[in-house]
Amino acid sequence: LILDERSHPEQGFRACLGILRLAGSYGRGRLDAAAARAIDIGARTYGSVKSILANNLDRRPAHQRSADDAPILHANIRGPRYYN
Repeated sequence: LILDERSHPEQGFRACLGILRLAGSYGRGRLDAAAARAIDIGARTYGSVKSILANNLDRRPAHQRSADDAPILHANIRGPRYYN
């Protein structure tokens, strides 16, 4: 995903190598869990994956919002029509 979202895939190559190098410090299983969590939250950078590993967030269950949750209604939330 890192390579796909860059206009030039070569720009993401070093980030990918850095992420793969984290397996040496944290282990392959933890790296896989951290990468999956990073993809879920849309944080696909080396720094994000390293932060997830450093804070042991890969070992905690991800907070999942169910589809039945009502949207948040609040006076400070402008909504999509505000920006059009």
